Formats: sequence, structure tokens, C-alpha cells
Amino acid sequence: MIGSYRDIILAPVITEKAAMIAANGDKIVFKVKKDANKTQIKQAIEKIYNVKVTKVNTINVRPKAKRVGRYEGTTSAYKKAIITLAEGSKIEL
Repeated sequence: MIGSYRDIILAPVITEKAAMIAANGDKIVFKVKKDANKTQIKQAIEKIYNVKVTKVNTINVRPKAKRVGRYEGTTSAYKKAIITLAEGSKIEL
């Protein structure tokens, strides 16, 4: 079970691809809790940032194999949410 709204939204995703998505100002990308659904994500964004959300798209990001010298491992798996904001709504990070 998920506690508060701040537990659902973990962090904004800051990558080149996320910056291209957010270029228009109507979309923003967040890393979210794995077991959160779209309705919970929408409610959390609206309560935390005081904006109107029109659409939520989610993606489960799989772990990638990485290697540093002779050490092998994987990156962490996480869930990513692309939030579409209503006309006139804006989030400053």
C-alpha cells in the first residue's frame, strides 16, 4: 500500500530524451513508485504541484547490464511516468 502522495513521485527524470519531451512545456517526466497506477500518479501530481493533469503514460524501464572493469552488474529497474498537463498548467523544477 502506498502512504502519502510524496511516496509515489520519486524524482524528475533529467535526460536528453526527457528534455526533448518537455520542450513544449506541456509534458514532464517523473520516476515513480513501481506499484503506483496511473490514477494514483495523476492524483499525486495534482496535489503536490497544484496543476491539472490530462493524461498519464507509464513505462516500466528494465535493468541494463553494465560493466566497470572486471565487475559486472545491472542498473536498477524503475517505472517512469510521462505526465501531460492541461492548457495553462506548468511545473517549474
